[in-house]
Amino acid sequence: MTRGLLGLVASGCGGVEIWFRKDLAEPAAQRGWRLAITLTPTVVPWFEEAGELDKLQALTDLDIRWTPRLPSQPKPYPTPDAVIFAPASANSVAKLALGIGDNQALTALNEAIGVEGCKVVVMPQANADKRRHPMWETHVATLTGAGVVVVTDEAPGRLLDLLDT
Repeated sequence: MTRGLLGLVASGCGGVEIWFRKDLAEPAAQRGWRLAITLTPTVVPWFEEAGELDKLQALTDLDIRWTPRLPSQPKPYPTPDAVIFAPASANSVAKLALGIGDNQALTALNEAIGVEGCKVVVMPQANADKRRHPMWETHVATLTGAGVVVVTDEAPGRLLDLLDT
């Protein structure tokens, strides 16, 4: 059964290159999602060094994105039906809450938040020091107020279950 297009977005947080494919992308594909994978520029070399980029690409017929398209190029895929941003660095959470789209991943996420009916799930990966920053709770509240589901301490594979609720 095909569920639709699922945007999977990852930023540079420790360990992502180890679990992202096995614990999130592969289970999503097995559940029938067509994957639109977008990465922040920082994390691309991590996936390349771990030999994961080609393995991720094998899970989707769509190009993995991290660079913006040129004005003359068509949009590479339609707006996803749902998006999971995991892991989301503290830096990316702050930018997303402020509507800053300074890389392809954040641009795609900002657009998805504005699409009616597109469920967006964000799993921040930030240590206690970063979460104590005076703006952290404001950023999280801004995202949840916009309808984003922000989860903490969730196993990556369980994020897919949130799309069914």
